[in-house]
Amino acid sequence: MRHSGRVDEQWEQDDWDALRATAVEVMRRAYAPYSGYPVGAAARVDDGRVVAGCNVENAAYGVVLCAECGLVSQLHASGGGRLTHFVCVNGDGEIIMPCGRCRQLLFEHGGRDLLVWTVSGVKAMSEVLPDAFGPDDLARVATDGGTP
Repeated sequence: MRHSGRVDEQWEQDDWDALRATAVEVMRRAYAPYSGYPVGAAARVDDGRVVAGCNVENAAYGVVLCAECGLVSQLHASGGGRLTHFVCVNGDGEIIMPCGRCRQLLFEHGGRDLLVWTVSGVKAMSEVLPDAFGPDDLARVATDGGTP
């Protein structure tokens, strides 16, 4: 299924289920020997591609790569673009919420209109991370000389 560059809010449940299946598939490749908590994430890109990522842990816990980090890396490695639809699952294939750091990462690469399948249904990123700080905020500071 190929869509135009805009977010298609009429995505069918079958489309979401296919995205979730991709997240489950990649979750099975997660490297989580320390927490025992594998995570998979998948997203649709504005050109119709699907990108995915899984968490990769490290003995130094603070340098863990979240599934969303791998997904965004694949986004750029495969040509860039904007994320339009996103889902994240745990080791049981259940929908989970991205952590705060990853919500910011997703906002940066999908914007306010990115649709996220959350534990309470599909929501726009503007609801998942309200009043987010992003590139537009930095541009405003640059153009007005840094004055508040």
